[in-house]
Amino acid sequence: MARKYWLMKTEPGAFSIDDLAASPNQTTPWDGVRNYQARNFMRDEMRLGDRVLFYHSVKSPGIVGEAEVVRESYPDFTAWDPEDSHFDPRSTPEKPLWFMVDIRLVQIFSAPLPLKYLRTVSGLEGMELLRKGSRLSVQPVREEEYTRILELVRDMG
Repeated sequence: MARKYWLMKTEPGAFSIDDLAASPNQTTPWDGVRNYQARNFMRDEMRLGDRVLFYHSVKSPGIVGEAEVVRESYPDFTAWDPEDSHFDPRSTPEKPLWFMVDIRLVQIFSAPLPLKYLRTVSGLEGMELLRKGSRLSVQPVREEEYTRILELVRDMG
């Protein structure tokens, strides 16, 4: 099966790429997603080895690094914890509603690729991230878009 490519958004105050780098084995569960379309991407389409662009969504929005999927979808147990901010009483261990994957850091970019800059890059015009009104926290990226992003990173040196 062909590798797929994704972009995952996070607020750096909640969980940043530096937090991922500091996680055990530079790996973390991507929990707390409470959007059905984003959940479906993680649950139904993400596979081991898929690549992920790590995106900081506030203050200075931009792509800051790369990760990979190292564990396929499993129930998001934070939904079952009334003390957790992602608690959802509709989800139970018997009938989980929400799912997550584990990701591992591949690289932190030497400099972020700001959203404003990405809007000017040839070859990224159709990227979901750049579509007006796009707010999805987990979204697919076309292989050619992913390749273009990595070219920009290499060009930064």
